[in-house]
Amino acid sequence: MNGNGRTIHGAWVLALAAGAALGTGFTSRGVEKLNIQEFKTRPFPPPPKFPPDLNVGELRVTIKEWEVPTKGAHPHDPAVGMDGALWFTEQMQNKIGRVDPFTGTFKEYLLKVENSGPHGLVADSEGNIWFTGNFAGYIGKLDPKTGTVTEYKMPDAKAEDPHTAVFDSEGILWFTVQAGNFVGRLDPRSGKIELQKVPTANAHPYGIQVDGRGVPFFCEFFTNKLASIDPKTMAIREYALPEGVRPRRMAIDATDHVYFTDYERGHLGRLDPKSGEVKMWNSPGGAGANPYGIAITPDGMVWYSESGVKPNTMVRFDPKTGTMARTTIPSGGGTVRNMAATADGRVYIACSGVNKVGVVQPAR
Repeated sequence: MNGNGRTIHGAWVLALAAGAALGTGFTSRGVEKLNIQEFKTRPFPPPPKFPPDLNVGELRVTIKEWEVPTKGAHPHDPAVGMDGALWFTEQMQNKIGRVDPFTGTFKEYLLKVENSGPHGLVADSEGNIWFTGNFAGYIGKLDPKTGTVTEYKMPDAKAEDPHTAVFDSEGILWFTVQAGNFVGRLDPRSGKIELQKVPTANAHPYGIQVDGRGVPFFCEFFTNKLASIDPKTMAIREYALPEGVRPRRMAIDATDHVYFTDYERGHLGRLDPKSGEVKMWNSPGGAGANPYGIAITPDGMVWYSESGVKPNTMVRFDPKTGTMARTTIPSGGGTVRNMAATADGRVYIACSGVNKVGVVQPAR
């Protein structure tokens, strides 16, 4: 154990911080609230203070940001295109956007289903952009060459709010359904969608990633659990985290360790699925930092945003040394809800509240 980390294995040995106010997120009905009352009524342990001597350095990066052409777009999630472009969802203006990070040239695609609420997105191996229609209960596929969008409607009306999506190595699209409490898979070859109910009621499955073996893992945001789903049987296995933790987004490293942002308590966490060991690090911004978007670059560095710190910050965690470095986002960030790492080590961000997207370039 080093730095400010604490290893938890068996009995939980973790001083948990104060419950930060729950951030907002647009639901499938376009209401900018999650179930805050449910959080308020949950009992939480008293909030010990974080130690003042966090080992945090200055993060040396260049951050380039662009204003999205459509006002009020609320760019939610970014993705890396096959050509290196920065793609993003324009959740409140019913568009998918693209910007060339080298020229700053934008192109926007208006969706034909009204009030789709595009949320998560990911590129496939052919360059198509798949996205979740969070307000309209469907998965969409955008062909950038033609602008054609194909919709795949959820087979169950209760799966009304598909949330975050990711491809596995077999080309299957996996996705979470937050309020509906499902995890789903879509086979692009047949268009067939299968849904699996999460065992824990009201778990609100959120961020999702696939490990090196092709196994999808996801966050259960309204619980203190992570989970995996068998890609063949769709059986779900849940992993308990320390009491009071609320995992929101995740990223998986080359050794299949699962890193996650503890939004409610102000931590960066890591799960070893093989042993069940969980390790937590205090976020530099403290108990109210609200860690949110997270990504891992090819060099193994873990990047995440602190959405509760104003202006928002970018934090880089070095797993080898257990140290962190931090810098502020020039625009203020306006809540960086997700991020994506490129093959050359840059990080794409969407700054929803200030209507910008950006690229974080580490110093060379």
